[in-house]
Amino acid sequence: MARKLPPLNALRAFEVAARSENFTHAAKILNVSQGAISRHIAQLESLPWPAPVRP
Repeated sequence: MARKLPPLNALRAFEVAARSENFTHAAKILNVSQGAISRHIAQLESLPWPAPVRP
């Protein structure tokens, strides 16, 4: 049985948000809205394995 991998954009958003410790700053770095960062993090949190801790 193949495991579904998380979306790469969501992982990238999480990594930048964790480094910057701020969704707004992460959004500026990735040239997306703060809401997009939040949706990516929520997408990761909905996966069936342990969720990442919000930065």
